[in-house]
Amino acid sequence: MLVTTDLTIRFGGHVAVDHVSCTFEAGTLTAIVGPNGAGKTTYFNLISGQLRASEGRVALKGEDITALPAPLRTRKGLGRAFQLTQLFPNLTVQENVRLAVQAREQGRGHHAIDLWHVWLDRKAWIDEARSILDSVRLDDKRDAHASALPHGDQRKLEVAMLMALDPLVYMFDEPTAGMSVDEVPVVLDLIRQLKARKDRLILLVEHKMDVVRELSDRIVVLHNGQLVADGEPATVIASPVVQQAYLGMAAEEPA
Repeated sequence: MLVTTDLTIRFGGHVAVDHVSCTFEAGTLTAIVGPNGAGKTTYFNLISGQLRASEGRVALKGEDITALPAPLRTRKGLGRAFQLTQLFPNLTVQENVRLAVQAREQGRGHHAIDLWHVWLDRKAWIDEARSILDSVRLDDKRDAHASALPHGDQRKLEVAMLMALDPLVYMFDEPTAGMSVDEVPVVLDLIRQLKARKDRLILLVEHKMDVVRELSDRIVVLHNGQLVADGEPATVIASPVVQQAYLGMAAEEPA
């Protein structure tokens, strides 16, 4: 589904991501972990197109997308949720999701040709938006402005917008950051449902190792921009290089 080959980016003399090569298959969830400054979010930015690589390439379903900007990568099937929420703050919760549904359909060439189809399409988009909001438990807040939501609900709304885009690759960058204990299970259940589809790829940057252990099929570890471990969760977590570079640093931190 997704391949990065020798993916590299330099900022002056600093190499933030250093020749990282990985192949990711559909139907799997890969957790990308590492200490702060390891290059995890930068690697995500290179994949999704927020940053242009200094070297290397990104391929989606066999197509080289390295030269494409982020919006075109989204249309090709890369969906990204960020550490900081990216919403339309002055629009309602429902309108945020409806616009994502509309963007997906129009990106696939489903263009209305007359006023009747405009009305039917808009109704269908709203109905789908309502269904998605119900799945993330935000339907009762659909008429609120996105800016008025508490942080946890804003995170759920961003996941809802990502679901509305229905990408081939879901990229979650710390999706539970800042959420209360009660809110976290909702997002994790949604990720489990996406994983169960088996026709989508999920990439997850996450610091909470209990979440990583529970959800991931595979763990990729970055340290100083380099790939230092890659494999099944139990094997990677037990490896000395991971214990020293990452887990050992967080061993005394609460889960």
